[in-house]
Amino acid sequence: MAATTNRFQPDYAVSPGWVLKERLEVNEISQAEFARRCGRSPKLISEIIAGKAPVEAETALQFEKVLGVDAGIWLGLEKDYQLHQMRKAEAREAEASSDWARSFPVNELVKRGVIRRVKSDGEKVTELLSFFRVASKEVWQTRYKEVAVAFRHSPSFSSDEFALAAWLRLVEIEAETQTNEEYDRSTFIRVLRSVRQLTRAELPQAFVEARQLCSEAGVALVCVKPLPKTRLSGAARWLSPRKPLIALSGRHGSDDQIWFSLFHEAAHILLHSKKSVYVDGDTNGDDGDEAEANKWAANFLIPQSAWQRFLDADAYRSEDAIRNFAAEQEIAPGIVVGRLQHEGLLAWTSRLNRLKVKVRLE
Repeated sequence: MAATTNRFQPDYAVSPGWVLKERLEVNEISQAEFARRCGRSPKLISEIIAGKAPVEAETALQFEKVLGVDAGIWLGLEKDYQLHQMRKAEAREAEASSDWARSFPVNELVKRGVIRRVKSDGEKVTELLSFFRVASKEVWQTRYKEVAVAFRHSPSFSSDEFALAAWLRLVEIEAETQTNEEYDRSTFIRVLRSVRQLTRAELPQAFVEARQLCSEAGVALVCVKPLPKTRLSGAARWLSPRKPLIALSGRHGSDDQIWFSLFHEAAHILLHSKKSVYVDGDTNGDDGDEAEANKWAANFLIPQSAWQRFLDADAYRSEDAIRNFAAEQEIAPGIVVGRLQHEGLLAWTSRLNRLKVKVRLE
């Protein structure tokens, strides 16, 4: 990810009034005489010199005729001076928001190259506002208030709200780099069938192929490693009415977790509100939308009828039986182990965990 664009921000600005006063002294023209030549009141000229009144376009043209200094220079001085004054005022406000800035994992965001390393708390606030593409802390609080909705979807979810908001913004930035086709629900379901078969392929290349397939269906699929204090597996949301997004964190680093998370988030896109932000932690609630997404993902990966036949055979604790069933279903064996563990039929510490593939997605 690219860092915030460097900006030229000098710590000083010359007011047009200061320059005007100097020019009048060099030309030995009094303020009163200059006002008469410009056809303006002495009071206005005095206020411009004092920095209490701006140089407007008409005034700049008058200055040009009387002093021979281009009107564009006067207007440029005024613009730069006003911008500098506004930056100073904004910096004072930013300093007052330093506690807000310290709530974010700033060092990690600097490490990832999305904000610059700066010294003062006020500058950190400015960097964070630019990162989130909002003009003020108040706007951020309004815009990211919806992030809190995510906590509702998982009662056991324990991510820090500020770190979560930063992670979701990283996800948005990553998604913005993708060019996707227009979203089509039927195409997406068809694509997911192909992605299901990719679970047997080697990661992370299989994820790259899954991302391309989802792009063809109009769905942005990204993986962004978690930030400190973000204990999550993935998220789903709509960036716009026509652009759904699935984000994975790859936090647990095993193929069964990664693939199940992908299909769980896909269920949110297919089944649930476009207005909600779904963020899923280690355990995704046992009711409502989360339970529905869990059930849909589990049955899409392994149809319930096939799963029941496998259990009825009463050999599901056998490595050979799991491998054979996975081959029959054209899915990774780790997914079968993961479902057995989720349903309490296999211990989380089982030796069959070796059927899960450890992987790191970047």
